[in-house]
Amino acid sequence: MSKGPGLFSDIGKKAKDVLNKDYTSDQKITFSSYSASGVALTSTAVKKSGLSTGDVAAQYKHKNTLVNVKLDTESNISTTLTFTDILPSTKTIASFKLPDYNSGKLEVQYFHDHATLQTILALSQSPIIDVSATVGTPSVAFGAEAGYDTKSGNFTKYTAGISISKPDSSASIIIGDKGDSIKASYVHNLDLLRKSAAVAEFTKKFSTNENIFTVGGSFAVDHLTQVKARLNNNGKLGALIQHEIIPKSLLTISGEVDTKSLEKNPRFGLAIALKP
Repeated sequence: MSKGPGLFSDIGKKAKDVLNKDYTSDQKITFSSYSASGVALTSTAVKKSGLSTGDVAAQYKHKNTLVNVKLDTESNISTTLTFTDILPSTKTIASFKLPDYNSGKLEVQYFHDHATLQTILALSQSPIIDVSATVGTPSVAFGAEAGYDTKSGNFTKYTAGISISKPDSSASIIIGDKGDSIKASYVHNLDLLRKSAAVAEFTKKFSTNENIFTVGGSFAVDHLTQVKARLNNNGKLGALIQHEIIPKSLLTISGEVDTKSLEKNPRFGLAIALKP
């Protein structure tokens, strides 16, 4: 694939990852293993609000085809087939869930040196079509996406954004919710390896006149330990520590407290991911 501007979902992704990725209020354990035939198996158990759920997933890659199958405790079977380069510079993804026969989706991604195009079609009696496009370079990218409901004839969403990336920083502006919200973010990398960063994000919703300002960051204590923190103007303070206990296996402890309502119980989460 060409190294172009990336998909529309990549706009603002760095800030989103620093402020949200790996934060959890659940207890989760994941174990991965690999068979001699090349199948990757992953088992996950989650405890959330006193309820326990789990799933088992298998992944197999053969040449340009990737197969993912997941079975959860509610007997849902999710299958995703990914085909790379059926046509030059394309990726095709077909997914469906049983027994929900209307959950099927077909996604086609096209990559070019200066543009990407992504189309998602819901395989149902009343399909919804999502289309997104990005033009530019890895340094400057403009993008837009829209969703169209073929049954009602209405747009379900339309969003536009711009991102500017430099070796030590990146910034983005996204206008979403059919023009009802705007989100601006800035990320400044604190080291050459981009493992430590400071982030500022501002979100405004015009219909409610709600403003949310969030600052946060991530810091690499050493090559095995990562610390993250975030705070918004509503008083929500979150923090996490992630440590590589053995190669490729991570222990993550996170928590959040409402500094404006200290009588509320803090939220804590624990995640363990074990890989051979």
